[in-house]
Amino acid sequence: MRLIIAPGTAAPLTRVATPTSTPLRVGLVQHRWHADEAALRAELADGIRLAAESGARIVFLPELTLRKYPGNRRATGVPKLDAEDLLTGPTFAFAAEQARAHGVVVHASLFERPDRDDQPGDPRGYNTAIIVSPSGELLGRTRKLHIPVTEGYYEDTYFRPGPPEDAYPVYAPAELDGARIGLPTCWDEWFPEVSRLYGLAGAQILAYPTAIGSEPGFPAFDTQPIWQHVIVGNGITSGLFMVVPNRWGDEGDLTFYGSSFISDPYGRMLVQAPRDESAALVADLDLAQRAEWLTLFPFLGTRRPDSYGRLTAPVEPGHPFGANADPGTGTTATTAPVGSAPRA
Repeated sequence: MRLIIAPGTAAPLTRVATPTSTPLRVGLVQHRWHADEAALRAELADGIRLAAESGARIVFLPELTLRKYPGNRRATGVPKLDAEDLLTGPTFAFAAEQARAHGVVVHASLFERPDRDDQPGDPRGYNTAIIVSPSGELLGRTRKLHIPVTEGYYEDTYFRPGPPEDAYPVYAPAELDGARIGLPTCWDEWFPEVSRLYGLAGAQILAYPTAIGSEPGFPAFDTQPIWQHVIVGNGITSGLFMVVPNRWGDEGDLTFYGSSFISDPYGRMLVQAPRDESAALVADLDLAQRAEWLTLFPFLGTRRPDSYGRLTAPVEPGHPFGANADPGTGTTATTAPVGSAPRA
């Protein structure tokens, strides 16, 4: 396990006030899956230890932390039977054990089994992110909202989307001096609506536990640069620090490309892991920089929500690329005058 520490606290590009708090030191662990469960746990524990010994007060772990990624194949049967209970399952137990052992907050991700009365006819469970206190108590839980459906990532056959009610909670643990943290997951990171809603709710940090790598249908297509640009860009437009732990390594049909990172509201890469190595990353986050950036570039205050009504309308099945777009090419079939209503 390689330890990579960001070189000091990144200086603000603007400074409108003297910060009232010291930077928050955070860590993340990038790991590879092992068929041997003891080896998997040992690698994750080693990364948490390295980050904690380096002063991290919270350590973030990748998506489906203790599991092989399942979405490379479509689910059969009732996949939620293979899921785990939130508070009595192995992931919470592992996170709580590590949190107590190192005196840090631990973030993890699991395949959560729903309660019996929660849509009993649906065979799927939830993809859930949690944070656990240094005393081993649950501090927060957020279920993944956006679910991929593409080749090699058939998650829609395993996971149901999280409920729309209170979909973007922000947690402010006293153990972290009230730092405001959101807990979306992986595919959520591609949607600007997610980071914007968290930004509007006053979040300072978004953690995206991730499992992303190769595209089975397009083996020569490396999505890593695009993936990184999108997340960093969403952090810029909503004034957020982004903490993104990914896994790495060959799991059969998929090869995950690591490249975990932490970025700041100015779009700077504070620290990044390699593509093909287990690593613990540590960085200091000057949380005052969020307000400073959004003072210089007030994206939230200059929004036009009165013009955004169409964002809440679902995409029509016959027009997956937008109204009037040809599903075969994505090009516009007919063009309406600017400002006019689309044709029915």
